[in-house]
Amino acid sequence: MLLENFGADPFAYLGMHVEDGEVVVRASMPSAVHLFVRERDSATMREMSRITRDGVFELRLPGRNELFDYVLVSENDRGREEIEDAFRFGPILGEIDAHLIAEGTHLRLWEVLGAHPRTVGAVAGVAFAVWAPNAQRVSVVGDFNEWDGRRHPMRNRIECGVWEIFVPGVRPGAFYKYEIVGAEGELLPLKADPLARYAELRPATASIVWDDGATHWHDEAWMQTRGARNQRGAPIAIYEVHLGSWRRAAEGNRWLTYHELADELLPYVKEMGYTHVELLPVMEHPFDGSWGYQPTGMFAPTSRYGTPEDFRAFVDRAHQLGIGVILDWVPGHFPNDPHGLAFFDGTHLYEHSDPRRGFQPDWNTLIYNYGRREVANFLIASALFWMEVFHVDGLRVDAVASMLYLDYSRRPGEWVPNIYGGNENVEAITFLRRLNEAVYSAHGNAMTIAEESTAWPMVSMPTSAGGLGFGFKWNMGWMHDTLSYFAYDPIYRRYHQNNLTFSLVYAFSENYVLPLSHDEVVHGKRSLLEKMPGDRWQRFANLRALLALMLGHPGKKLLFMGGEFGVTAEWDHDAQLDWGLLGDEMHAGVQRLARDCNRLYCDSPALYELDAQAQGFEWIDFQDASSSVLAFLRRGRDERGAHFIFVMNATPVVRSEYRLGTPRAGNYREAINTDSHFYGGSDVGNGGDLTTQAISAHGRPQSLLLTLPPLAVLVLAFQ
Repeated sequence: MLLENFGADPFAYLGMHVEDGEVVVRASMPSAVHLFVRERDSATMREMSRITRDGVFELRLPGRNELFDYVLVSENDRGREEIEDAFRFGPILGEIDAHLIAEGTHLRLWEVLGAHPRTVGAVAGVAFAVWAPNAQRVSVVGDFNEWDGRRHPMRNRIECGVWEIFVPGVRPGAFYKYEIVGAEGELLPLKADPLARYAELRPATASIVWDDGATHWHDEAWMQTRGARNQRGAPIAIYEVHLGSWRRAAEGNRWLTYHELADELLPYVKEMGYTHVELLPVMEHPFDGSWGYQPTGMFAPTSRYGTPEDFRAFVDRAHQLGIGVILDWVPGHFPNDPHGLAFFDGTHLYEHSDPRRGFQPDWNTLIYNYGRREVANFLIASALFWMEVFHVDGLRVDAVASMLYLDYSRRPGEWVPNIYGGNENVEAITFLRRLNEAVYSAHGNAMTIAEESTAWPMVSMPTSAGGLGFGFKWNMGWMHDTLSYFAYDPIYRRYHQNNLTFSLVYAFSENYVLPLSHDEVVHGKRSLLEKMPGDRWQRFANLRALLALMLGHPGKKLLFMGGEFGVTAEWDHDAQLDWGLLGDEMHAGVQRLARDCNRLYCDSPALYELDAQAQGFEWIDFQDASSSVLAFLRRGRDERGAHFIFVMNATPVVRSEYRLGTPRAGNYREAINTDSHFYGGSDVGNGGDLTTQAISAHGRPQSLLLTLPPLAVLVLAFQ
């Protein structure tokens, strides 16, 4: 049809032109029975002739050779309608924007691509722009043009591969997609906008025009102090949450909205003493079961819980309560849903064409082509977008290991070596360094956190020193070894004490976060409570000991929702946490302990300010494996100031008159005893206050004589 001959610039054919000395007006209006041209300042209408069966109309005005302002008037069985002609408006992108897009350095990409309400002259509408350099034609379609690709074919800015059009009359809230004729002339499935700011609720997949309008923040105090709260010498206790299953509304078991979560989740996080809330990806995603880790909308908060403005209000409320917001962010892969990025313009645009590099077998997803500058730019702009537009305080970057290694989850012959013959993904490494440099350059008071499960060096070191540039790294080794230890029956723990001590060999090589995350309580792994051996009392005692041991270990803290009160079932994304368990004193006791651990942590510089430095930690005794007892010291920058001693008895046997050397003579108090009846324990302890004796132990001239409760941790504070 004639539409396919419009090529890269339908504006050269449609709209008003002077051809052979006369004015010609053409319009593509398939639904019109009659179509007229009316001069703006005149009531006179001139009818256009239909020149193609698929709805192209033309009006020639012999004797006129000057362009004039006009509107189109469409007439069909629904009546008559005046229409501003999209093809009378000029280009959208400025030359600098086009240059930066082509160069792959436009770090505010969301401001020029996507759908943007604007007024051109006196005409209100929406400017659409999408990157699809290999397409033969791109049209924006939506509820404003009957989803008809003949109505609004777009102009191709060949210098950067962006297709653009300003469509008058479109308003915020309009649904839209892109109709793309691919590189080989094939009509592709309708594509959602990669830079859409809002999208339909699944299973529908249209993008929605969103107008930010005037944004009003109330978090100035937080933003001024954010840097101090996010740095490695600050207390960072993170509550990891999946918004759809933390709690459900009573009516219909529906999701809570962003506003309801602000009213219910955030005060709970505050009361429990957490400093930050980390959300499983809120980026738009089609499949609930992916938990957000297969996103299709890297610039759109999911519509499951409300609008982008509602999400902004959630973040604003968190900051007013003194809570930082971290988002899980997924640059490692994306789903192959036909409306998404896959084969976007009829070529492997965002993904590698070679499945040995472009397909992720673990998740049946596609891998970004980090070596393509525009793709890397797209991802870096997404990261900056969340911090700039939504004031997000940090990004936990998912599955970094899968990005770093070309042979990740692949057998020999299923991967392609790099140019040096190795298995390192050089392009991904370059991308991650660029990402962190861009984030910390623009938002130096925010943070990035790597979920990286291998021994890759210097993940959280500056790029200038050869590192990847992340602020923090998840300590997956600590998580694995610690949970393995606690899974053993206490009678066997004497043989596995190195599971608890080995992490201190490398604890100060990175800026670590200690994660007890969602990944550890799904897919048959059981909840934290149910991982523990023994009878019911022993399982609770073990869980309490785990939480207190985590408090003492160097590194920032992260706990997935439900772990703080010992949920019994594995996490189910389709159901809320079993809050009814808090009617049981054992579960309520775990919750009180989690709260008290967080509060002690945040109030005690000795427990956080030297997390990444060896002088903040000292073993007192790690060799008493036969008794399954560990003791260590935590101190802050002032070595003569407050310090804490942690003592763990990992057996159900009470150990009386246990002598422990101390760094200083004086008085100590039990700041936390996980066996306290207040936490559901048997109340074995030391009466609260203790005084050292001038009796040497563990190479120190003074010591304490302790009673070690069963399956418990004592936290002793120097007075």
